[in-house]
Amino acid sequence: MTQAAATADGETHLSRTHEAHPGEIAIGVIVGRTSEFFDFFVYAIASVIVFPRLVFPFADELTQTLYSFALFALAFIARPFGSVIFMAIDRRYGKSAKLITALFLLGTSTVAIAFLPSYHTVGVAAIWLLALARIGQGLAWGGAWDGLASLLAMNAPEHQRGWYAMIPQLGAPLGLIVASVLFAFFVGYLSAADFFDWGWRYPFFVAFAINVVALFARLRMVVTPEYDELFQSRELQPARVMTTIRHEGRNIVIGAFAPLASFALFHMVTVFPLSWVFLFTKETPARFLVIEAVGAVFGVVAIVASGMLADRIGRKSLLIGSAIAIAVFSGFAPQLLDAGPIGETIYMVLGFILLGLSFGQSSGAIAANFARTYRYTASALTADLAWLFGAGFAPLAALVLAANLGLLSAGGYLLSGAVCTLLALWLSAPRQLQQV
Repeated sequence: MTQAAATADGETHLSRTHEAHPGEIAIGVIVGRTSEFFDFFVYAIASVIVFPRLVFPFADELTQTLYSFALFALAFIARPFGSVIFMAIDRRYGKSAKLITALFLLGTSTVAIAFLPSYHTVGVAAIWLLALARIGQGLAWGGAWDGLASLLAMNAPEHQRGWYAMIPQLGAPLGLIVASVLFAFFVGYLSAADFFDWGWRYPFFVAFAINVVALFARLRMVVTPEYDELFQSRELQPARVMTTIRHEGRNIVIGAFAPLASFALFHMVTVFPLSWVFLFTKETPARFLVIEAVGAVFGVVAIVASGMLADRIGRKSLLIGSAIAIAVFSGFAPQLLDAGPIGETIYMVLGFILLGLSFGQSSGAIAANFARTYRYTASALTADLAWLFGAGFAPLAALVLAANLGLLSAGGYLLSGAVCTLLALWLSAPRQLQQV
């Protein structure tokens, strides 16, 4: 074989090896994100209708829920630490070891909650056990970052970047739909005694099973030689955290605050309204969970639409426009939530449509903002901080404001998220604005 032929064959092999498979990557991303968000919403729903009564029976109903939301935040505080720990495992032992360990921890922490004893059984130990399991979930979420969303964004065709950016975000409404329907079934068809005895535990067993399926689906892609070489060719390898922060600190902070409008609205149409309805209205949790599931269907459609709109008008224009729309929504959303079943339904549908349009483009292509060497680690840290600042304390803050100052103050909280997003986009460089 001549040298030219050998070179040609080598280039052909290289192009085949580095050939991206966006459709296959998209499936892996959706499976992984849906399992993570299902875990998220199973705990979130339980933190409103189960844990206050099971773990904090010594307090009044509002205080019970506030305590529960304080534990809810622990996972978001722990998540960045999980990223640091599991990035070190990735560098030393590889992505397969990292993912297996992280998802094993996530599954163990989740199924442990299913066996949680009540405060009446073990006393204050129930609080510590729930806090420990919640921290375990947060550490595991940090380690479950597999880089597939970044890989998908970087391999998207030039004219379809918005479309591929929205794909990872579909996991949120899909996970919410499954979790809400599952809890609605058990709340609606079991007696209160049976539900609080064993019914609420079943969704956590389901979450464990889904995690196992998601683990094998993601491992099948991430650990193959083809995808390993694809990660390396795109320089999607874990860099040291402190080095990454030194070089990309400003972009990480901007990237964390850019989706704040989406994340504030995220909880204003999921966890917070459930807590408000549960505490301050006569609406049954089962009925409202069905309303949430219906709203999430509109969210799925809106996320898909965000991909088409972003490719047509630009991601920057869509993010700015949706942030302004969320700011407007914050002015009348509280009145809708306090206007009975019809108002609640309108609130949820409008909220999920706005959430889909904004959330659909909030983080899918953040990897493009970072230098290639630090892209993998910087993207993971950006996601961790975005969830911490935008979601970790959102239910607690919104409920404290609404309970003490009225629902209008919760609208003010939502408005602050929109302002932070617009400010972050304004501070971004022109190139970043187009690719955030």
